[in-house]
Amino acid sequence: MSQTNQKKKYNNIILIPTDFSEVCGNAISHGVKLARFLGYKVCILHVINNETKAALKKKNVGVDYVDWRLKEYKKYYEKKYGIVVETMAVEGSIFSTITEVIELKKANLMILGTHGKKGLQHVFGSYALKVVGESPVPVVVVQKRSFRDGYQKIVFPVSNDLEPRQAVQWAKLMAKLFQSEIHLFLSREKDSSLNNRIQIMTKQITDIFDEEKIPYSITFAETPGHFAEQVISHSVFNHSDLILMITRPNVDIPGFSLSAWSERLMFNDAQIPVMCINPVDYGYYYYEWAMLT
Repeated sequence: MSQTNQKKKYNNIILIPTDFSEVCGNAISHGVKLARFLGYKVCILHVINNETKAALKKKNVGVDYVDWRLKEYKKYYEKKYGIVVETMAVEGSIFSTITEVIELKKANLMILGTHGKKGLQHVFGSYALKVVGESPVPVVVVQKRSFRDGYQKIVFPVSNDLEPRQAVQWAKLMAKLFQSEIHLFLSREKDSSLNNRIQIMTKQITDIFDEEKIPYSITFAETPGHFAEQVISHSVFNHSDLILMITRPNVDIPGFSLSAWSERLMFNDAQIPVMCINPVDYGYYYYEWAMLT
């Protein structure tokens, strides 16, 4: 696959699904502000499913109510932030339809609002993990915490069980946009050979950061195991604004549950936004060009 083909793959769009709940409203606000920094457009999507129809019936309104709500979002955010906002209402399943819209619009990134592990009364609360796992592009999962002033402090976990180098390009982009400091947080293993592997990966990552003059720090986990909890504790201690996470929620490997790892970080009690990046197998040029140009 050539660099040219990869460059043409994306349209500089952030997709933001909404169920019109408060937390999804925060996701829209988060995504719109991020789009202004990136110079991207925004596409706000509502998937009309059985939950939508039941809610409309309860309100005694028709499907045109959905279009009205979306148009109000468009009017408000375009006026306030001066960006291009598109809206879509599509009937279907949130799992397949969101992915189809990402591919149709050639979106670069998705912002997903969730209510966390508890209080799953809204559509994207209970299904967030599956939506993330199906996404062909990175997903920033947000709860009720606001966007604030961007991502000044970004925690970048490095573990033997994951492939952290796939997150490097997004780390670079965010660091340059927000003059961020990257906090590399390294897992500690009982096996010395695994610790050596982590050191090699870290050296490859920091070589790129050094070349790009991106400030970073390196911290080791205190003990082997419970890495997700230690990542969250480190993020809270450093008042971090974003956690970068490699995730494949539907696949586990011996001795390490990627599903459990994903849930712990995505639904963290501190409500720190988490950028979830599903591993891909497209080769070198994907990591250099996909989603960033």
